[in-house]
Amino acid sequence: MKPLLSLLFAAAFWGVIWYPLRLLQEAGLNGAWQMLVAYGSAFLVLALLRWPGTSGMKGQSGKLLIMAVAAGWTNLGFVLAMLDGTVARALILFYLSPLWTVLLGHFLLREKLHSATLLTMPLGLAGAFLMIWQAGVGMSALTWADVFAVTAGLAFAVTNVITRDLQHLGTRQKTLVSWLGVIAIAAVILLVEGEAIPGAAPSAWMGNMLLGAVGFLLTTLAVIYGISRMPVQRSAVILLFEILVGALSAWWLAGENLSILEWLGGVLIVVAGLIAITQEDVHDGYLLDTPREPDHF
Repeated sequence: MKPLLSLLFAAAFWGVIWYPLRLLQEAGLNGAWQMLVAYGSAFLVLALLRWPGTSGMKGQSGKLLIMAVAAGWTNLGFVLAMLDGTVARALILFYLSPLWTVLLGHFLLREKLHSATLLTMPLGLAGAFLMIWQAGVGMSALTWADVFAVTAGLAFAVTNVITRDLQHLGTRQKTLVSWLGVIAIAAVILLVEGEAIPGAAPSAWMGNMLLGAVGFLLTTLAVIYGISRMPVQRSAVILLFEILVGALSAWWLAGENLSILEWLGGVLIVVAGLIAITQEDVHDGYLLDTPREPDHF
């Protein structure tokens, strides 16, 4: 029961995270500043709590760099999509990631491509087409939020494939590398855009830090605890609960809703994702690998 509750907590957290993020945006902190502060706070807390060291990282700088960059855009792109677009739409388009993971795992890691997964790509892409296409305007209905969501899902798949290839590294090591990537990508965007330090109220800065140091850290712990204590397919399906929480919370708190075609497209994407998940031997993870044994913090 505890692993189930841990994963439901994590899925619910990511399903409602859009709301505090939008409040912080209204308070003067844009998406890049939010990620810089939140993940910077989480990084410091975890590093000070128990520094994992660099054992096993020698000679892996290229893969670690790719993982950091991919993880950085996964988180930042996901947040920008939630802030700029419709929550449920962003969540569903992001969850094309299991499809990308299957393909990348096959071509880069030579993982077996099960016959049933051959259905996932056309099914998922058909779903994405239905979500993005609109009568009268066609594909011009594509928004930057859609682009952010899809590319964040692709970056998530890259992160997952790299973490599979770095199975000899500890969970804390890969978590800190991933979080460092978020910090770096956010900092680069702020520098390129010439963003000055926002004049947000101290309460907004404090809330942003608490979101990272408490929210993101606890959610990470919950995911690690849950996925290390139940079958990978079951944990992957449970984490899809995030889409339902996101859609319901956005409808209730922001009055957002999807059209019939968008819902139909979303169903096709989720079904494709479920097929990909249940055919895989290794769970994607939330920027984390599934440890063979429980990884205690």
